[in-house]
Amino acid sequence: MRTSAEFMRRIAAAAAAETLPRFRQAGAVANKLESGFDPVTEADRQAERAIKEVILSEFPHHGILGEEHGIENPGSDHVWVIDPIDGTRAFISGLPVWGTLVGLTVGGEAVSGMMSQPFTGELFYADGEAARYEGPGGPRVLSTRKTTKLAEATLFTTTPALFKGPARATYDRLEGMVRLPRYGTDCYAFAMLAAGHADIVTDPGLQPYDIVALIPIIEQAGGVVTTFDGGPAENGGDILAAATPELHAAAMAALKG
Repeated sequence: MRTSAEFMRRIAAAAAAETLPRFRQAGAVANKLESGFDPVTEADRQAERAIKEVILSEFPHHGILGEEHGIENPGSDHVWVIDPIDGTRAFISGLPVWGTLVGLTVGGEAVSGMMSQPFTGELFYADGEAARYEGPGGPRVLSTRKTTKLAEATLFTTTPALFKGPARATYDRLEGMVRLPRYGTDCYAFAMLAAGHADIVTDPGLQPYDIVALIPIIEQAGGVVTTFDGGPAENGGDILAAATPELHAAAMAALKG
């Protein structure tokens, strides 16, 4: 199933109408955890509602899996997976590296998706044929870099602190083999990989709504994204994305020691 650019823009605009007026406005922040900190804001909840309205007005029988409001029409073969603000910590800190993620799975496979960053005016999306960009500099087709060697790669992760126990040493080994590591960009890191500005992104413990929208953007730009054991990434887990199959294989080998 192809998803039109016009439909992606409608979703992005509906979400932006709820997120942008609340960005850098010191709004209330709730914590979803009894122990630890997992923030959620009114912008998260309202943006997800707005996205659902757009999708269900066009596809009333499709399923919805949202981070904030759960599952709707769970028996559908077509399921839209929504993270209204991926990077809520960045959002509440005033950093414009959060994004709205909306992806479509058909039979469990991610086939199209978008990442919108309305503050910078950027839209990254995959329509089933190619990965595309709209924003500053004008529209273009996205393509990953052709990097094949770890020693030439730029690596993103949200923070190495997410790798717990023995996994931290595994991550440190990978980081020690690349040219440049960078931290803290959430979904924006995956978009930069698809756009040809980074080479590897790895994050542990992702949920489906953290990654489904990004899978087709990366794959249709020429990259590879899997779990650490090489399986499909649609169900989340420990995720590794790379610009080329060769670089992905090298990163996988590094993770395995």
